[in-house]
Amino acid sequence: MGAVTVILAGCTQAQLIGFLPEDSVGATNHTDRITGLWVTSWIVLLAVGIVTWVLIIWAAVVYRRRKGQTGFPVQLRYNMPIEIFYTIVPLILVIGFFAFTVRDQTEIEQPIADPDVQIEVYGQRWSWAFNYAHEDVYEVGIQAQEGESGQVDTDQLPVLYLPVDETVEIKIESRDVIHSFWIVDFLYKKDMIPARSNYMYFTPLKEGEYDGKCAELCGEYHSRMLFTVKVVSREEYDEQMALLREKGQTGQLDSTYDLNQNLPGTGATGEGEN
Repeated sequence: MGAVTVILAGCTQAQLIGFLPEDSVGATNHTDRITGLWVTSWIVLLAVGIVTWVLIIWAAVVYRRRKGQTGFPVQLRYNMPIEIFYTIVPLILVIGFFAFTVRDQTEIEQPIADPDVQIEVYGQRWSWAFNYAHEDVYEVGIQAQEGESGQVDTDQLPVLYLPVDETVEIKIESRDVIHSFWIVDFLYKKDMIPARSNYMYFTPLKEGEYDGKCAELCGEYHSRMLFTVKVVSREEYDEQMALLREKGQTGQLDSTYDLNQNLPGTGATGEGEN
C-alpha cells in the first residue's frame, strides 16, 4: 500500500483521470461520474493483468524443464479449486462492470422533467442546425472551412450556446444518414438516426468553449462536420438569443428539409404521386 501511495502521488492530472481530456473535469454534472467509472475499471483490469502475468511467469519458471530431465512431467487432468477460481472470478468481474455501468448509465440517461433549456439539434451532411425551443429561434451552420493557413477556420464553425448551471435537454435528429452528436469534453455522445429522436440530459457546470464533432463516419466530408459549444452566463446566453432574433432567425426548423421523407416514423404512407 505504501508503494502504491508513492506511485500515485507522482501521477499527473492527465494520468489521474485516465488520459481523458483535462477540461472534462467538472464540465457537466455527469463527467466526474464517467471519469470515475473509467479510471476504476482500468485499475481493476490492471490488477487482474498483474496477477495473470505473475502466474504465467511463476509457472514458466517453477515448472520449466531442468537440465537432464527427459520425457513429460506427470499429466494432471484438472485441478478443481483452480477451475472454480478461474470461473468465479471472471464472472464476478463481469457482473461488477455491468452493475456499475448500468448504475451510471441510468443516472446519465434520467430525463429532466422540466429543463431550463430545450434545444433540438439537426445533423446534416456535413454541418449542424440548432433550434432553441424556449426562445423560439434557430441557428444553421456550414461545414468547416479552411483558413489561409490551410487549417480549419474555427470562427466559421456553427456555435451551440448553453447557459451555465442550468438543466439542458437536447433532442437529437438526423436529416439524412446516421451521425453522432459528440461534445468531446462532456465525455458523452449520442447517435443521430433518421426518423428517430434521441435525447441527452445534463447540466453544464463550467463556462468555456468546447469542441464538438460528428463521431460516426457519414460520408466524404465527415471530418469537417465540426461545431463549437460555448457555455456562458445566463446574461450572455440571452444576448445571443436576442442577436438571432435581430437576424430574423425566429421560429423553429422542422423536418421539411429531411432527405428521407418516406422512412418509418415520418408519417409517410409510401404512396407516391404521379
